[in-house]
Amino acid sequence: MPGFRKSLLHLLVLVVHLGSLTQAGDWPQILGPQRNGVAENETLLERWPDAGPMELWQCAAGSGFAGVSVAGERVAFFCREGDAEVMRLLDAATGREFWASRSACQYRGGVSSDKGPRCVPLIDGNHVYLFGVEGLLRCLSLTDGSEIWKVDTNQEFSPLEGYFGVGSTPVIHDQLLIVNVGGRDDAAVVAFDKASGRTVWKTGQDHASYSSPIAATLEGRVHVLVLTRLHLWSLDPSSGQLRFQMAFGKRGPTVNGATPVVVGNDVFVSASYGVGALLARVNGPTASEVWRDEDLLATQYATPVLVAGRLYAVDGRQDAGPGSARVRCIDLTRQRVLWEQSGFDYGSLVSVGRDLLFLTCGGELIRFEASPEKYREIQRAVVLSGTDRGYRLPALSRGRLFVRDDSRLKALKVGETP
Repeated sequence: MPGFRKSLLHLLVLVVHLGSLTQAGDWPQILGPQRNGVAENETLLERWPDAGPMELWQCAAGSGFAGVSVAGERVAFFCREGDAEVMRLLDAATGREFWASRSACQYRGGVSSDKGPRCVPLIDGNHVYLFGVEGLLRCLSLTDGSEIWKVDTNQEFSPLEGYFGVGSTPVIHDQLLIVNVGGRDDAAVVAFDKASGRTVWKTGQDHASYSSPIAATLEGRVHVLVLTRLHLWSLDPSSGQLRFQMAFGKRGPTVNGATPVVVGNDVFVSASYGVGALLARVNGPTASEVWRDEDLLATQYATPVLVAGRLYAVDGRQDAGPGSARVRCIDLTRQRVLWEQSGFDYGSLVSVGRDLLFLTCGGELIRFEASPEKYREIQRAVVLSGTDRGYRLPALSRGRLFVRDDSRLKALKVGETP
């Protein structure tokens, strides 16, 4: 009975943490609470130790490029272990495991040797949604990991395989889970009832991308903005009706990977591979092109972040090698780079108050000011030193920064923990 009592105690502790809604300071989905890379209600320490932020805990991690999501004191961690994709729910303070849920996976990788998964878990209330590298869409209970429903989108919608398997994290709007599936027969984007997994609507003809859709209110209308393989689409979330589309991307060995960024009533997207950047202005249900620029920004996967009207972004490609990326501060109104700092490994940005945290693929965590005047570095430290650090999005919640590579997940103290 000791094992039973211990399991029961863990479950009771977890139930105490559960709420019907996520809380302030949560990081419940890809790129944070608003899908824009901005950490809300967070205060960074004035300085972390010279050797780097204090490590609170670490645990073994399987492979895959999926970052974690955080709600309350729960961390949703999705990885590959052998012939299974595994979702583990961990205690944010200690790394202790509450439960694990496994699903069979045979994906062997295409252009990349990585075997997935690539999509960040999506936490909504007492549910967590997973989109596996082979297209298996699952809804689990956060309480105990039990499966509520699942849909094999590969079997149901027959999408053409991408270069790296499935890699676009779904988005929730009201009662719908909206997914960049890339299916045939007008099923490029599919909306599912989030409670049951029933298909509510499907629309469009295009392949899936590695960019994650967002839901945003522009000029009083909610738009679901989806960057597909070759287009920027705005969809009516209630029906899937196409409001506007703009060509974006190139055929051949290219990828749309960064998430759209909303700037007032404008939408900004960027990609590498000779594609560049596009700024579109929304006018009611339609939109017009403001400008396109191949030189202003060409980011391979990393989503830019907006701070005080300026865009901060990582320009370049991970596969171009160490030291080949640049950090840029961009004025979108004037279509101008305000400053550039070169010599970085590729990586991703998180905005925290007046500062930016830059986690590179080389395992460095760099802190610099969000200043339109010039690059001002505050601190840097190596926080991941394994041989396969790769591109994995960090998550920041309640002063803890969660970072991972192919062997371990770490929680680092970078801010004040309430």
